[in-house]
Amino acid sequence: QVQLVESGGGLVQAGGSLRLSCKAPRMILSVFSGNEMEWYRQAPGKQRELVAGITSDGVAKYADSVKGRFTISRDNGKRTVGLQMNSLKPEDTAVYYCHAVTITAQNYWGLGTQVTVSS
Repeated sequence: QVQLVESGGGLVQAGGSLRLSCKAPRMILSVFSGNEMEWYRQAPGKQRELVAGITSDGVAKYADSVKGRFTISRDNGKRTVGLQMNSLKPEDTAVYYCHAVTITAQNYWGLGTQVTVSS
């Protein structure tokens, strides 16, 4: 069973930083390497939204709201994708989810990690 495990969430003051990590310990390395990996977030009362994504060859994309502040990265050997979040704002408060899309279009989600930014 494929499992995505997020970590790194927490409470931080506005202007601070957090680094999220998503691991896929049970995913075959060749499968993970071919995945597109993404971070989504969902704030209370709002729809889940795409924050950042990274293709199998390392091309990144970002939501306009986080460009210049967030950086997504991946380490295929460790089956890990990270999200470095700087200059955090209260509006970044949400549950952050890791999402994997395989080359056969299978989708996997983690359970999420809470990020709370205080003003």
